[in-house]
Amino acid sequence: QVQLVESGGGLVQAGGSLRLSCAASGRTGSNYARGWFRQAPGKEREFVSGISWSGITTSYTDSVKGRFTISRDNAKNTVHLQMNSLKSEDTAVYYCAVATGHMPPRRAYEYAYWGRGTQVTVSS
Repeated sequence: QVQLVESGGGLVQAGGSLRLSCAASGRTGSNYARGWFRQAPGKEREFVSGISWSGITTSYTDSVKGRFTISRDNAKNTVHLQMNSLKSEDTAVYYCAVATGHMPPRRAYEYAYWGRGTQVTVSS
């Protein structure tokens, strides 16, 4: 079992920045890809970004490319999501997850463990 705890969410004005963190414990999943998803009210959960177990390969959904950066520190079993130039449409609950493989998939069913989420609210 892997336990994931997200932190760093909050309220920010449009154009501002937040840095989300996801700490893993238990069977820490350091050998597996990690991902960030988000879910806005009334919408389905969507892929935001993923990172391979080595940290070499990253992927982003088109709407966040150039604004968000994912990184990981396997020594600390932590993954971060640096979010810059935030927009109102980024408002959602953000979830981190551990994938079942080494490369970051984009589909939620390919992730085995999930955190409880952290709220990000961007005011316009």
